[in-house]
Amino acid sequence: MTQIFVSIPTNDLERAKAFYTALGAPINPQYTDENAACFAWDDNVFLMVLARDFFATFTEKQITDPKVAVQTSINFTRESRDEVDAIVERGLANGGTEPRPAEDLGFMYSRDLEDPDGNNLGFLYATLQE
Repeated sequence: MTQIFVSIPTNDLERAKAFYTALGAPINPQYTDENAACFAWDDNVFLMVLARDFFATFTEKQITDPKVAVQTSINFTRESRDEVDAIVERGLANGGTEPRPAEDLGFMYSRDLEDPDGNNLGFLYATLQE
């Protein structure tokens, strides 16, 4: 079994905790302390939000400011268009911003959401035909 842990920096860990729990991602206390919070999206997908100074201890490279540069976009599927809209609306109500309008391609509906630090999240619903 493979598990995915994606790590992103934050300038305010408590604000990040409030934002991500408002999106419906529960905190996994096993990987959470004063430097980081682990959000369990499901049994195999985890988002690690690390205090910027702590995040920097894992690399010699410069940590970009997600408000001005995109390093990565983290995308999550949802079960319906309504679930996409609901999670983005919860994010907007808790300090997030929507950097561009929703995109409806017929077979796929998506919306982007930036967390309060500027990290880019995408939520999408797709009906793939075989």
